[in-house]
Amino acid sequence: MAATATRSKPKLGSAGRAAAVIVALGADHASGVYRHLNEEEIERLSLEVAKLNRLSPEELAEIIEDFYGLCITQKVISEGGILYAKDVLEKAFGKEQAANFMERISKSMQVRALEFIRKASNKNLMIMLQNEHPQTVAFVLSYARADQASFVIASLEREMQLDVIQRIAKLESVSPDVVNTVEHVLENRFSSVISVDMTEIGGVNYVADIMNHTDRQTEKHIFDELNKRDPLLSESIRKLMFVFEDIINMDDITIQRFLREVDSQDLAIAIKGSNDEVKETLLNNVSRRARETILTDIEYLRNVRLKDVEEAQQRIVNIIRSLEESGEIVISRGGEDEIIA
Repeated sequence: MAATATRSKPKLGSAGRAAAVIVALGADHASGVYRHLNEEEIERLSLEVAKLNRLSPEELAEIIEDFYGLCITQKVISEGGILYAKDVLEKAFGKEQAANFMERISKSMQVRALEFIRKASNKNLMIMLQNEHPQTVAFVLSYARADQASFVIASLEREMQLDVIQRIAKLESVSPDVVNTVEHVLENRFSSVISVDMTEIGGVNYVADIMNHTDRQTEKHIFDELNKRDPLLSESIRKLMFVFEDIINMDDITIQRFLREVDSQDLAIAIKGSNDEVKETLLNNVSRRARETILTDIEYLRNVRLKDVEEAQQRIVNIIRSLEESGEIVISRGGEDEIIA
């Protein structure tokens, strides 16, 4: 062909657009912005600035205008409330653009509720919640980080663990009044009270994230009991997470990939405590020599504690999840999550 079609430049993501704003501000103003960022944010933003390709005046103007609109939206919402903001923004930007700005700002504000919870240590959070009603515990943990929530849930009494998990899974939206009430009750123990608009919290996805961070013993207990109490909820959570026994559903190439990262001693201990199906799946994906070595190691393992088996299996699961998060492997979850080779 004599001519080649010109490829359109890929649209900048949110990080790239933030970098464009920083560049547009100039060095002096940009340095002022940097003073309000943590080290990780500075590093990420600086990387995006370095990667930023040349932008046309039209592209830069569109990004700056969008950024300005978001700033105005956040200011109007915080000062005048949702209804006032809706009226002002529609007059300024039109209904469609105003709705777009408000939706984006609302999502960014969601994480600000009970921010002090996410800054608390796991131990302090556990102490604060140990005598609270299960609904309060569920509500607060819905705003906590998943690793915090898993720590607290593991420390609860067995019966209460199930109660809290069910309540978190069934949470959907909470009004600002409820958020404020809980914040005021807890403000003597923690600082920084921030109110937000109606926001989605909890839910099955969040419970799955909590369970992914929970130790094997707690995880097993919760699923055993939840299967009796609410099997549909148990299955819904289970489909969204990955546990050691799910290795049997993985393809050989994926299994061989994560096994390269697994400590040989961990593998032997994990296999010793596995069912026959998991054991054969793993052994079928190592070399004949490695298989013989592992089986010999297992022969010599005596009186292995269940806790050691669970910890070894959890370390393997953590490797699998880490590889999935980095995009090196793909884990299929449930029947609707098909993988196309």
